[in-house]
Amino acid sequence: MAREYRIASGKSKPGGSGIDYAAELNEQQYAAVASAPGPALVIAGAGSGKTRTLTHRVAYLLDQGVDPGNILLLTFTNKAAREMLERVQQLVPSDISALWSGTFHSIGNRILRRHADELGFTKSFSILDRDDQKSLMTEVVKSCNIDTGGRRFPKADLLASIFSLAENTSEDLNEILEIRYPHLEEWSDEIHEVQKGYRKKKKQTNSMDFDDLLILTLKLLQDDEDLRHLYQRKFRHVLVDEYQDTNKVQCDLIDLLVGEKQYLMVVGDDAQSIYSWRGADMSNILSFQEKYLEAQVFKIETNYRSTPDVLELSNAAIRPNKQQYEKELRAVREQGMTPALVPLDDPSIQAEFIGERIDELIGEGVEPEEIAVLYRAHYHSMEIQMELTRRQLPFQITSGLRFFEQAHIKDVSAMIRFVVNSRDEVSFKRMALLLPGIGAKTADNLWTAWTNSAAGRSVEVPKSFSETLLSFKVPAKAKDTWQQLCHTLDELAPDGKFERPSNMIFSILEGVYQEYMSVSFDNHEHRRNDIEQLMQYGESYEDVLEFLAQLSLMSSVDGDPNNKEKKDEGVMLSSIHQAKGLEWKVVFLVWLADGMFPNGRVLESDDEEMLEEERRLFYVAVTRAKDQLYLTYPMTNPKSYTGDYMTRPSRFLDAIPTELTEEWKVSAW
Repeated sequence: MAREYRIASGKSKPGGSGIDYAAELNEQQYAAVASAPGPALVIAGAGSGKTRTLTHRVAYLLDQGVDPGNILLLTFTNKAAREMLERVQQLVPSDISALWSGTFHSIGNRILRRHADELGFTKSFSILDRDDQKSLMTEVVKSCNIDTGGRRFPKADLLASIFSLAENTSEDLNEILEIRYPHLEEWSDEIHEVQKGYRKKKKQTNSMDFDDLLILTLKLLQDDEDLRHLYQRKFRHVLVDEYQDTNKVQCDLIDLLVGEKQYLMVVGDDAQSIYSWRGADMSNILSFQEKYLEAQVFKIETNYRSTPDVLELSNAAIRPNKQQYEKELRAVREQGMTPALVPLDDPSIQAEFIGERIDELIGEGVEPEEIAVLYRAHYHSMEIQMELTRRQLPFQITSGLRFFEQAHIKDVSAMIRFVVNSRDEVSFKRMALLLPGIGAKTADNLWTAWTNSAAGRSVEVPKSFSETLLSFKVPAKAKDTWQQLCHTLDELAPDGKFERPSNMIFSILEGVYQEYMSVSFDNHEHRRNDIEQLMQYGESYEDVLEFLAQLSLMSSVDGDPNNKEKKDEGVMLSSIHQAKGLEWKVVFLVWLADGMFPNGRVLESDDEEMLEEERRLFYVAVTRAKDQLYLTYPMTNPKSYTGDYMTRPSRFLDAIPTELTEEWKVSAW
């Protein structure tokens, strides 16, 4: 058994902060910060001062004489790494520049820059961003000479997402295709060929993508024992933020760097584990004590963010989950407003209520930046965006572009615009470029052929678009889809008469666009939901010209070029996933109906683990509120396919005792 021996060096030691840790921290925080070296799991509830605990732990280690160069602090975002380092610097007066702090990827890059030659790369390797990755992948697909036979092969972006998921979860590619992308299984052999070619191409071009920064760092340290021991000796203390979000590769890398000494502290909250869809594995945090048998577990349950009213509801919301570390958040703030439960007639009335209430809150002195509308899926925000625009209330969106500015909405709109205005060159080319084998040059040639045709020169709507377009020469790859597109255009204006907007959108979606989305986008189901929502919006219009005019106005924020909110100004509209880690005085959580939240796919799967993750997502949403929380749902939902149907309030509301909410009965004047 090896004996540990420390040298009393004459060098000046870091630390000397003079912090009274017991006075500055609450009892639970102090227990974690001042714990003895060894494996430690800190379960830090929402709003409990997680960052404060972690940064004080770093300061405490420095005060104990640990050299900054022997500390590794791993985070998930560069912003978090910077903030933590700044806070530590404020706490400790000495030089801490030797401390390693950063994201998993940045630390991986730092190690690989020193040792890349051992993996067949030079130290000046390039890092591919998403656009670079897409370009390289496209070249590989071309070099594979895949026979598509008129079928659509997955786009480079989608292939990159699939390969990334396989790398980060260490799952078999066949299994990922079978479970997550069953519509692509027919391409399994070709996708494997592209993956092999992509790896080879990266080596040839001395390039790595972001996943390689983790995968290759892990491989390097697994294969080279001397190097592994070097970094294990260097990083005597490893601290990890947001541990519940780690995937298998990240977890393996942590274990490998810690080695036998096990001087490891991980901080996280299993109740906020909501990223399994991108590879995060909650079992890492749940099984921590099984892996590190000597681990101490600290729970930090004092919440400084929310009122007791919000916290009581939050505690009740997460209680039904079986897979969790049980905890009870306690408030330090005084009692506030009882959370409001607001059933509303339909999605339009829901949007009107939210717009009206936000208007009132701003009138009462609440800053717009202190108000958020949160939702499960981006398409849930469409009516709300329209209502806030109508009321000229400033808003910003973190969950993506404004609804009408999204690529798939613009693609569908382009087909309608071309049918309505056959001289619309921009719309024609956007439509043509969606087809396989058609690039900018071919799109130009097709446009020239159209403008030279009798139908293209006429001011009248053609009785048949296909009669002219089918005679045009297109690449062999595009032949079948070009024919389908031409027939779809005929459906939009049979015999030269425009269909209703909702019928047009249905024809586009089912005729050509669904297939395009399935091989182009990782989130094609969400995009289909968006288009169905657009279809529902189109139900209120008979005149396609009026419909298109409204789309244009909404895309340009009601046509006001001066209405460009500054960054961080206005009411926040956000998906819950992107709201994690943020907080607002007032939160509206919308569309709380079964099939919407929890997601319909989860309910259909009857998978208890997926349902528990949805409940954790609900918990994350309600814990964002500091003062006021509004839980809203429409009692009916109009659908283009089936007509109006009654909704069931979200089953997540069943777990909340009636006395913890106040029901608001909303009626129109």
